[in-house]
Amino acid sequence: MDPEDADAVFFPLPRDHEEIAEAKEMCGQCPVRRECLNFALENDLKEGIWGGLTETERRPWHDKLPQRLDYSRVIAFFDGRNVHLTEAERNVVVNHAFVRGWRTDRLAAALQIGHKHARDLLRQAANKVFDRDNTLGIPPTRTSRTKKNKKKAKQTATTTSRPASAEPGPHQQAEAATAHASLGKAA
Repeated sequence: MDPEDADAVFFPLPRDHEEIAEAKEMCGQCPVRRECLNFALENDLKEGIWGGLTETERRPWHDKLPQRLDYSRVIAFFDGRNVHLTEAERNVVVNHAFVRGWRTDRLAAALQIGHKHARDLLRQAANKVFDRDNTLGIPPTRTSRTKKNKKKAKQTATTTSRPASAEPGPHQQAEAATAHASLGKAA
């Protein structure tokens, strides 16, 4: 489409209902409609038809932009696309990065932030997971045990171990069951 024609079609006057309908019809067939709408929202474009919506129809989206959470944008970020994330989307990225085991330097590079800030974000995500698990009564995983608990678990495991060829007697079975029960679900 010629740029001058595009201006006439996609920037109609507010009361030109036929031209607005024509622009929306063209937008309905467009494969980049969603990206067009995101561009208009992120760049605070008020005039014209963008993503099949008029300025009036986009206004609520503009007002709620900081709270917007679009998982397709989060997935696009993880796929390596350059996406301008909202605060809510950024929080999801940090939480998923923590769960995926990202290191501080990788998160810092991905979000284009400092190393210290990335470290703080990953610590906050770890604390959220720990608090959530604590609230739900989920025992900590092996990787989140403290050194003292690791040492205690190791000592308990070595005292209850036996040669593989030896058949345990009734007394040894009771000891093994007690030792296993003291380790909890994580064992």
